Amino acid sequence: MPLIAELLARRVRSAGSAPLVTYYDVDAGIRTELSGTTFANWVAKTSNLLTDELMLEPGASVELLVAARHPGHWMTLVWALACWQTGATLTLGRPDEAALVVCGPDYADVDPGTAELVACSLHPLGLGLEPPVPSGVVDYAAEVRVQPDVWNVNPVASDAPAWHDHERALDQTDLLLGGPVPAQRLLVRSGDPWATVRDAVVVPLRDGGSSVVLAGAADDERARQIGLTERVDAVVSD
Repeated sequence: MPLIAELLARRVRSAGSAPLVTYYDVDAGIRTELSGTTFANWVAKTSNLLTDELMLEPGASVELLVAARHPGHWMTLVWALACWQTGATLTLGRPDEAALVVCGPDYADVDPGTAELVACSLHPLGLGLEPPVPSGVVDYAAEVRVQPDVWNVNPVASDAPAWHDHERALDQTDLLLGGPVPAQRLLVRSGDPWATVRDAVVVPLRDGGSSVVLAGAADDERARQIGLTERVDAVVSD
């Protein structure tokens, strides 16, 4: 069975220009769409940042706080794929184990302990944090843009740990378990971190299709309107 990183590479080869993830910040009125190629480019750059700049070893833990606070944001999804592509374990609620803590722009209240702290701006165009950025905080967007666009490291083992939170511990193979979903465009309401990441990017890569991810206070009517505009085929709720 191919692992998630290989499925992303296959998507780029087969339908790279087609949308993979469309992200809506309903409260801010922002829509960001990433094709398979664009998404894979961000993943490759983030993978190189992890290994070349942050010197993260395969098997190290990355506490993805941004997934807990902003589970549906496209930067969260990019980080998840980069962790899995490099063989890192994505953790939630286990900061004491982490070599790296990744958060959003709300880094002021984050105590990374002995881990390195990386902050994502969550800007729709991927711009950097608002200056001044304090010492000890790595500005993800500023650092990732200078990384190579290609990832050329050997794939990780199928039984390598991939996701660990208070409810589940998944390896690379476990990520892809579940009944197949017909290739379609899914409307995903951002909520539970694992369910959101799974439905927003794992399922579309595993079974084909794409996702429209809604974050913010979208009532049922607003979600219905977005679904019609985006021509979604099914609505996923966690």
